[in-house]
Amino acid sequence: MTSSFDRPIAIDLFAGAGGFSLGMEQAGFDVVLAVESDPVHAAIHRYNFPKTPVICGDVAQLSSQEIQKFLPSSLDLIIGGPPCQGFSVMGKHDLKDNRNELIFAFCRWVRELQPRYFLMENVPGLKQGQNKTLLRRLKREFKAAGYRITEPVQVLNAADFGVPQNRKRLFILGSRNGENLALYPQPNTTRITVRDAIADLPNIDDFPDLATGDEVYLKPDRIERLEANASLYVRQLRGLVGADLAYPRVWNPHLLTSSWQTQHSDRIIQRFSQLKPNQLDSTSRLRRLNWDGQCHTLRAGTNRDRGSHTSPRPVHPSYPRTISVREAARLHSFPDWFRCHATKWHGFRQVGNAVPPRLAQALGQQIIAAMGANPTKPDITLTLGDRAWLNLTYQRALKLSKKWL
Repeated sequence: MTSSFDRPIAIDLFAGAGGFSLGMEQAGFDVVLAVESDPVHAAIHRYNFPKTPVICGDVAQLSSQEIQKFLPSSLDLIIGGPPCQGFSVMGKHDLKDNRNELIFAFCRWVRELQPRYFLMENVPGLKQGQNKTLLRRLKREFKAAGYRITEPVQVLNAADFGVPQNRKRLFILGSRNGENLALYPQPNTTRITVRDAIADLPNIDDFPDLATGDEVYLKPDRIERLEANASLYVRQLRGLVGADLAYPRVWNPHLLTSSWQTQHSDRIIQRFSQLKPNQLDSTSRLRRLNWDGQCHTLRAGTNRDRGSHTSPRPVHPSYPRTISVREAARLHSFPDWFRCHATKWHGFRQVGNAVPPRLAQALGQQIIAAMGANPTKPDITLTLGDRAWLNLTYQRALKLSKKWL
């Protein structure tokens, strides 16, 4: 893929399902390559970004030839969020965790490809305790590669950038020597609430006859009611108002996707019914959302090589159930055309692992400003990928991924 419409070029390492990619596209970048080691996530990225080649592989093991054949003569930006479990306050703070070395694999690609800018995402724990030793080493290596780090390294809360979720993440922003220094964005004063994000969504249990798998078909009268009750935030996510610089997608607004809802036992329903806003269920340790607040951090759970554990999911603010993947995607600022894997487990992992697109967009706009670029909105509308990719098993996705390039 090559850039068009005077748009700068980016690649996404550790791409996941594509939250970081989408935010950069919304800011005006063309993401010309994504790299993701999990084949299920790679398939979802390929589905949602049909113009972007996806390498399903280990960033640390790829050769320069494998990457560079997808790139034009110059590269404007490298983005990526290396796995963070070794640094997380939820983890063991293990300096010997092999995953810690992936931040240096990211640095290696910055050194080899020499983009004008880079942006790396991780957890705030990278600035804390013994992890600070690794952060200091990482910054030294970036500087040795010819980059200035925008100091101090910032921990940003997604809720300050139009995302209805309190989610704090660390970002390291670097500018190649000789380029204008990119700055961090300033927080917004207005916060989006849970009500803004999901109050318009119907409870699918109320009309199960319309549900097919993870999809619900909304008849015209229901669509009219949904859009009439939608907040400005939702109208933007559904493409009804506002403008970003992403490629438009062909999608069916009558399909409410990623909408399977967990069927709880009567005992659990009774407990959830009694929860007050922000209250924690003492048995499940799940917390009920507050309509007029923000969602707490949505987490991904563990990979298949670490037990396939499901991360705690919030309880809906009105219904006695956990939220659906579509509700989680709304709380993460994904647009309604964006599809996750059909299963709840993979779908929640894909949301929980992602950089919220609106936060990524705010950062991308700062880099665009430092570059002095003036990208335009594409007039090409993209058709999303093969719907079979939304249901792939790990092994099937792994087999197919070898045929994509």
